Amino acid sequence: MSTSGPRVRIAPSPTGEPHVGTVYIALFNYLFAKKMGGEFILRIEDTDATRSTPEFEQKVLDALKWTGLTWAEGPDVGGPYGPYRQSDRKDMYQPYAQELLDKGHAFRCFCTPQRLEQMREAQRAAGKPPKYDGHCLNLTAEEVTAKMDAGETSVIRMKIPTEGSCDFTDGVYGDVSIPWDSVDMQVLIKGDGMPTYHMANVIDDHLMKITHVARGEEWLASVPKHILLYRYFGWEQPVFMHLSLMRNADKSKLSKRKNPTSISYYSALGYLPEALMNFLGLFFIQIAEGEELLTMDDLIEKFDPDNLSKAGAIFDIQKLDWLNGRWLREKLTPEDFIARTLEWASENQRLTEGLKLSQSRISKLGELPQLAGFLLASDVGLTPASFGGLKTTPAETLEIINTVQADLEKILEWNVEAIDQELRAVADKLGKKLRVVTPPLFVAMSGSSRSLPLFDSMALLGRSVVRQRLKIAATVVASMVGDGK
Repeated sequence: MSTSGPRVRIAPSPTGEPHVGTVYIALFNYLFAKKMGGEFILRIEDTDATRSTPEFEQKVLDALKWTGLTWAEGPDVGGPYGPYRQSDRKDMYQPYAQELLDKGHAFRCFCTPQRLEQMREAQRAAGKPPKYDGHCLNLTAEEVTAKMDAGETSVIRMKIPTEGSCDFTDGVYGDVSIPWDSVDMQVLIKGDGMPTYHMANVIDDHLMKITHVARGEEWLASVPKHILLYRYFGWEQPVFMHLSLMRNADKSKLSKRKNPTSISYYSALGYLPEALMNFLGLFFIQIAEGEELLTMDDLIEKFDPDNLSKAGAIFDIQKLDWLNGRWLREKLTPEDFIARTLEWASENQRLTEGLKLSQSRISKLGELPQLAGFLLASDVGLTPASFGGLKTTPAETLEIINTVQADLEKILEWNVEAIDQELRAVADKLGKKLRVVTPPLFVAMSGSSRSLPLFDSMALLGRSVVRQRLKIAATVVASMVGDGK
C-alpha cells in the first residue's frame, strides 16, 4: 500500500449519462484526498462491453471536469499504474483468475443461461433468495478438461465459505457482520473472457495501490466477496467506507425515472458547477445555520471523515435552486455573470446551431425568442392547452410520447441521424405515419406546434433534457386522458 498518503478513486461505468450520484461519490473521494494529503484517481470501469461506449466515457470525463474536480491519474492524463480503462487491462486479469483456480479458490462453471434461470425461478418459488447452487462446484479435473475440449462455454466462479460470517469494520457503518451463507458464488470471469466488476475492481484497486474505497451503500453487501478475494490473493485490503445513497424527498432512491439525475441536465438548465458541488458537499460536513454558501476550499477545510452521517442524503431540488441563486447573485461579478451566461448558452453549440436553424424560419429578429427560446428554457410551460390543437386524441398522444420515451433510451450515440432513425422505427411500431408521430413531440420539446426542425432540436437539447420534457409531457397528457378531454 502507499506510504505517502491515502490513494482513493472514482470508478464510473460509461454505460449512460453521468449520474449526479457519481459526482456525489467522486466529491467525497476528492475531499478525502485533499483533506488527508493523498491522491484522487479516475478509473473507467467498462467491463460491460455491450453497454459501454466511447460517447458515454467522454460524457463522464466532461461531466467530472465541468464540476471542477481534477484527478492526479486517469485515462486522459495517464499515470504510473495505468492503463486506467478496464477494457485496456483485459489481459491483466487472466493470470489472477488462473491463480485462483490453481489454489482451489475458484472453479469453472458450465451452466447454461437457461439452467441458471430455471434454478433461480425454482428458488424464488420456494421463497429463497436466488443464488448459484454449486452444480459445477465438484466437477473433476478430467470432467472440466473434457467440457472445455468439447468447446463448452464456461465462466469462472469464486468459492465461498459454508460456515461463519464475514466480519469487518466500515468507515461509516462501523462493525458489520454478514453470514457467508448469504453470499453468492460470484462469477469472476465471464464467458467472453472479461472480468466482472468484482474481480476487476479488487485487482485494479490492489495494483493501483488504493488505500480507501469510498462508494455507495448499495455495495456494502458485496464487501464479503471483495474481502475474500483479498484473502485468496494474500493482499492487504483497503479501508471500506459506504456512503448513504442520495434519495428523493419521499426517501425513494434517486432515479432518472422519477427525477432528472444526469449532470448534463443540470448543466443545460444553467446551474453553476460551484453551486452543485456546494450542495452535494453539505452532505459531508457539519455547519451552523447561515454557513451554507461554501467554496471547494471551504468544503475541504470543514470536511471531517471521522464525523460522517449515516442519515440519507436528500436531494432537495428547492435547496439546490436556492444555493444556485445565491451563487449567481453573491459570488459572481456582473462581468462574471455575463461571461457565464454566454458560456452556458453556447454549451453544445445550442445558441449558434439554434440560430442557424432559425434563419430560414423568421421574417424579423424579434421572432427569435419565441421560435428558438425553448433551446435555452428550463421549462416550456406545458399545459393541456398546449396539446389541444393536435389531430391525435389524448390517448393516442400519450401512447406516442410513452413509446418514444422508452425507445429513445435505446440510442447509444445521441445525434440527429440516430434520433431520426429511432423515431421512424417508433412510427412503424405504432403503425402510424411519421407526420402523425412528430407533432406531439414538437409540443413536448418546445411548448409550441411551430418550432425548429424536431430531430435537430432534440439533438441540441441533449438526451437528459429530452427525457425530462417527455416525462413532463406524459404527465400533462395523462391528466387529459383521465379527464376524458
